[in-house]
Parts: sequence; structure tokens; C-alpha cells
Amino acid sequence: MAAHREGPPRTPWLRATAAGAGAVLLAAGVGWWLLGPVGGGEARVVVVPPGASAWAIGRQLRDAGLVRGPASLVAAAALQRRLGRLQPGEYVFHPSQSAWEIAGRLARGAVRLHRVTVPEGYTVRQIADALAAAGLVDRARFLDLALHRGRTLGRPWLETLPTDSLEGYLFPDTYHLPRGLREEAVLGVMLDRFEAAVGEALRAAAAARGLSLHELVTVASMVEREAQVPDERPVIAGVIYNRLARGMRLEIDATVLYALGQHKPVVTAADLAVDSPYNTYRRAGLPPGPIASPGLAALEAAARPAAVPYLYYVRRPDGRHHFSRTLAEHLDAVRRYRP
Repeated sequence: MAAHREGPPRTPWLRATAAGAGAVLLAAGVGWWLLGPVGGGEARVVVVPPGASAWAIGRQLRDAGLVRGPASLVAAAALQRRLGRLQPGEYVFHPSQSAWEIAGRLARGAVRLHRVTVPEGYTVRQIADALAAAGLVDRARFLDLALHRGRTLGRPWLETLPTDSLEGYLFPDTYHLPRGLREEAVLGVMLDRFEAAVGEALRAAAAARGLSLHELVTVASMVEREAQVPDERPVIAGVIYNRLARGMRLEIDATVLYALGQHKPVVTAADLAVDSPYNTYRRAGLPPGPIASPGLAALEAAARPAAVPYLYYVRRPDGRHHFSRTLAEHLDAVRRYRP
């Protein structure tokens, strides 16, 4: 039998295979190092300006200690096919996040959101103060749009209003907004929230009373500012409609304070003399428009008031009101609760 002879060892092929595998492992290691997280530490806030290139954003991230270098972000964005889609804005990133994850969030526009609460009964000026304090709007530009150019904001229902002011129509709620939005966009978010809150059922209830949307919101704003206790909102609305039906002046202190442009704990006789279409002690009927932003409960009360016989009310020390049918009853209550 012939002896078996082994062939020569294929060392060149083995060496090439080993070299190739080593190169792959090296490339994988470099890729992991390049795209992987930098390490630990506190979260960082990064503001990406409009028009910034991926390389420029990468430099920002490197300087903030979030990536190893600009190439880290560029490579991650390119591999995700999002290189030209990184969005500006304010972001919060953590060093434990990889460049891959950071690139994804930049491409999605997952910007930092700021929580701001607009309470019921705030005026446009108070809303502007709250948003400006949170760094979300330029106060002067916000007020110019909200008070003088509201109907330019592209909402068809705004064109039906008899005013350019958005007083009363910026819905009170808690908002989560990113910095960098234009004032038009911030107003749009609040107007859309109002439109969603005032649904068809509420509009129909108002129309059944012969009220336009503007009149509904005007009544609701007075209810919002006058009522301190939730269950009194429909009653106060009922008093307002009773007085209107009899041709009586509304004589609501909140309208005087709106005319004065300030809040005071006590309205004086001198205050009641202020010459303003919002002074319901001097002018009959509804004021020209809302005096604040009413919440949903006040809007519901204005659309569905309580059927009450009262024509007067006075606030008691505990925040509730005493309601009266006649002027004599009312004057007696005033002497009792406001000596």
C-alpha cells in the first residue's frame, strides 16, 4: 500500500484569513470606540443653532464631552442615512449615550421640553409674562401678535371674531414646549387647545342661548374672574344673564380691574369712575370682549347657567358669595359682609 502523503500546509491562505479577521476586529473595535458612549457624568444641555452642519454639531458635542469627536456624529448620522436631517433646538444628552443614539435623537428632533402652566383667569399679559419667564417667547412680539394681529394666525374661526385680540382664547392648561419656537407657533398651540376644548356640544349650547362664540367667551371670562368656588360658577353666570335680560348694568368688579390694568384687593369709588368700554358700572351690556382666559368649567357655566332668581351677589370673607333677589336684600348683605 502506498504511504499517504500530506500536502504542503496552506500557510499563505491561513495568514491572509487571519489578517483579514484581525482587520475586521480592529475596524469593529475602532467603530465601537468611535460611536460608543464617552462615559459617565452629568447630563449636558446642547443648543443646536439653525443651519448647523453635522460636523459643526459634532464639534459642539465633543466640546460638551458627549462624543469623541465630530467624526463620531457624522459617521453615526451617515450610517443611519440621516446626515442632512439633524434638527436644530435645545437638547439634553448624557455621556452614557452613544453617538448612534445621539444622532437618532437629533434626526427625530427630540428636543428638550419646558413645562409651563397657564392658570385659569390669566390675561394675555400674564400669559406673556409666564412664557417669557420660561424663556419660551419674546414678550413684546408675543403681545403684539396676541393683542393686535390675532386674526393673521391662519385659523378660519378667528376670522369670525369681531376683534384682532386673542384675549380669552389662549386656553389655560399645562404646556410642554421647546425653546426656539416662533411666537406664532406658541400661540397656535394654545389656540388649537382652545378649539379642541370648545367642542360642538358647547358651541351648540351657546347658540341655543343666542350667544356667539365671542359672547360665550366674554361671559365665561367674567365668571372665571368672579367665582372663587367651583359650584358658584353656574349661579354667577345665571345672575349675569338675569341682569342682561332686564337691561341692568352688570356692575362686575373684575371688568373694572381689567380696565385699570391692575389687580387690587378692593375696588374703590374712584376706580368705578374709570372711563373704559370694559367698565360695566358705566356701560350697559357685555364688555367688548373677554377679560381673561376662562377654563372649561367657566365656559360650561356660561353655556349652561343655573336657572336662579338672583340679580345681585356680594363676596363673603370665606370666598363664597351671598346671592340676593332684590336691591334691599343686596344692600343688607353688603353691610353685613363689607362693613
